[in-house]
Amino acid sequence: MKAPRQLQEAIKRGCWFALSCLVAMAVRAAEPATLKLVKTIGLPDVKGRFDHFAVDIKGQRLFVAALGNNTVEVFDLKAGKRLRSIAGCNKPQGLLFLPKGNLLFVANGGDGRLRIYDCSSFKPLVTIGSLDDADNLRYDPRADRVYVGYGDGALGVVNPVTGVLTGSIKLLGHPESFQLEQEGNRIFANVPQAGHVAVIDRQTRTVLEAWLLADAHANFPMALDERDQRLFVGCRNPARLVVLETTSGRTVTELPISGDTDDLFYDAQRKRIYVSCGEGFIDVIEQHDGDTYKVSEKISTVSGARTSFFSPELAQLYVAAPRHGEKPAEIHVYDCR
Repeated sequence: MKAPRQLQEAIKRGCWFALSCLVAMAVRAAEPATLKLVKTIGLPDVKGRFDHFAVDIKGQRLFVAALGNNTVEVFDLKAGKRLRSIAGCNKPQGLLFLPKGNLLFVANGGDGRLRIYDCSSFKPLVTIGSLDDADNLRYDPRADRVYVGYGDGALGVVNPVTGVLTGSIKLLGHPESFQLEQEGNRIFANVPQAGHVAVIDRQTRTVLEAWLLADAHANFPMALDERDQRLFVGCRNPARLVVLETTSGRTVTELPISGDTDDLFYDAQRKRIYVSCGEGFIDVIEQHDGDTYKVSEKISTVSGARTSFFSPELAQLYVAAPRHGEKPAEIHVYDCR
């Protein structure tokens, strides 16, 4: 039998061990279960807000539109550092990287010019003008065409080989995020001014129908789950994720999200939706089935960090955090767990 003092010491050690275990469990519980911050890349000389991203998977380069700085920032993801800035931009908004030709498309909202850069020298090859408020960019690999949203309501169609604007599709307001079916021929486009999602046939270049959003407005970001026939629309007023069925346009469900969202992405492998919000959070939403969704986590970022990019190939989410006072701008790199 242990002496009283030895017994007291044993009890004390046991209590400290139990307390340490509880603290460790609490720390682990506080850590995000879905996203792990693995790199932070500082941008001490970049001011103003950010807009959209593009990624070079093979070269592991990230391109970020620093709209308020009038530059496009280029990063080496493997080394976790900035490679260079592309100067001479005018409020860059949409970006698109095409491995074929090693080309970067930059849509400038300030001067309405779409510039195509050679990503070996980073010299501009072609400039397409007269695209007022040039914004989001998407690529159709089957037709080898680039789409750009611009103006008071249009999607421009660009031949990436010749750099020629070959046509446009008229809409009832400036298009924000839009998504292309990979198996079908439709484009879904957010038109917040009209309060609807425009459904476009990209072969005939006509609007087939418009899906009104009755209870949520300011529909900016969008993602598509083509296999389950679901379209995810992020709204700011009120802050909602609206899930639509793509066969009919009916609203499947709505759920509250953090405020001021500008980008959202669907992770098909993990059945998740990542929503970056300027309120200062990444909302992670679990998809249990085509009709059932739940916000599983709200991961703190910083105020104004509302633009992001998800790479399913690299299993990473990138978030742009703008400068705040003395704290410099940063790019946050998250691994998806």
